[in-house]
Amino acid sequence: MDCLFCKIAAGTIPVTRLYETDEVLAFPDINPQAPVHTLIIPKAHYASLAHTSPTETALLGSLLGAAVEVAKQQGLVNGYRVVINTGQDGGQTVEHLHLHLLGQRHMGWPPG
Repeated sequence: MDCLFCKIAAGTIPVTRLYETDEVLAFPDINPQAPVHTLIIPKAHYASLAHTSPTETALLGSLLGAAVEVAKQQGLVNGYRVVINTGQDGGQTVEHLHLHLLGQRHMGWPPG
């Protein structure tokens, strides 16, 4: 498989591992959109959120639980945003399910 995030999960491409379990990995985004921008991925390959089913409910919960742990680890006491881009129209650029954890700046609406 030629998936960037699968290679990262396998250790073929090195990253700073901020959080890791048997099924989930978190690491800094190489193109951060906020002072804290962490990607949280399942180690198993799912092309997007749309490629999961109710049988992956526990995995999806593990991804969100990882976001909470990384937010605590990063000191995001004033809040943070968790985003899942799904598909081309949803802004997904890597075809492997991943969460973006963004923080340390105002994330409210309107932007700015």
